[in-house]
Amino acid sequence: MELGVYSFGEIPLGTATRPAEGPGKRLRDLIEEIVLADQVGLDVFGVGEHHRPDFAVSAPAVVLAAAAERTSRIRLGSAVSVLSSDDPVRVFQQFATLDLLSGGRAEMMAGRGSFVESFPLFGYDLKDYDELFAEKLELLLRIRASEHVIWEGGHRPPIANRGVYPRPIQDPLPLWIAVGGSPNSAFRAGALGLPMALAIIGGEPARFAPFAEIHRRGARQAGMAVPALSINSHGYIAESSQEAADEYFPPFLELMSRIGRERGWAPMTREDFETSRTLRGANFVGSPAQVVEKILFQHEIFHHQRFTLMFSAGSMPHAGVMRSIELFGTRVVPEVRRALATKADRPAIPLVAPAAN
Repeated sequence: MELGVYSFGEIPLGTATRPAEGPGKRLRDLIEEIVLADQVGLDVFGVGEHHRPDFAVSAPAVVLAAAAERTSRIRLGSAVSVLSSDDPVRVFQQFATLDLLSGGRAEMMAGRGSFVESFPLFGYDLKDYDELFAEKLELLLRIRASEHVIWEGGHRPPIANRGVYPRPIQDPLPLWIAVGGSPNSAFRAGALGLPMALAIIGGEPARFAPFAEIHRRGARQAGMAVPALSINSHGYIAESSQEAADEYFPPFLELMSRIGRERGWAPMTREDFETSRTLRGANFVGSPAQVVEKILFQHEIFHHQRFTLMFSAGSMPHAGVMRSIELFGTRVVPEVRRALATKADRPAIPLVAPAAN
């Protein structure tokens, strides 16, 4: 299983003892986080796209290109690119360029996004939310498959046998589909033979198991090989469970309260938070041993091929994010890989005992 980190480039707000940070510092810190993830042996780093004052990243490919020049092996992808309000030609060109700069380490992750600011910003109507994504995903797949494209749709001028350049090193350029809570989206990703990234940031993760099966069923019914599955969650790692909880709760509460006010969520309590970081909860907040146990527990549920954590929720200081990345890479990842390798090497137990001689 691949293990990695993702971030939205959240801009820490000011406190009584720490001034607010601007987007420039946050972007420079984000590059340092990607560099450290590469150094400690993580497999992938994803950067999300937002168009709000509390997030620094609106152009993931630019950030990842800067990181590509300072890293050597880690895969670099969006998490996500809001395809519905973007031009698939430009998305492909940006990530093909990233692929060339990084020596074949780029990935695209297309999604509809958890916020809607980009739609009016780029002149799209939210009533076309589903139609925009379906049409633009079709075009992106056409561009990925062929250098010259003939295409016509309802939300973009037609393309009359035009070439799209540059072409990436990887052929095809990896493309993941990000899914939140839509069974239809999970089935479509599978039917297209595309890997799916399933975001689980609340509730009981076991309840999301049907999405993994829907994704696989979509592939089987379309005659496709079953594509990979990634689970994406929130987390924070410290030497002790209590230290992790006490450091992470205040910035996480601030983030959930701020977004919750926009969306009408009930306020989160410390009790809610503590429940979320139990073995069967959604958040991976605890000691390295606890996080290892929880990753392996969820692997029994989902049998996924990739797992990524966001450490940078809300106003979490950069130093805390860096420490979490280091502990993840040096203490958690080796134990997870060792456990999964042991499990893979273990002979299967027969369902029926052999007959006695």
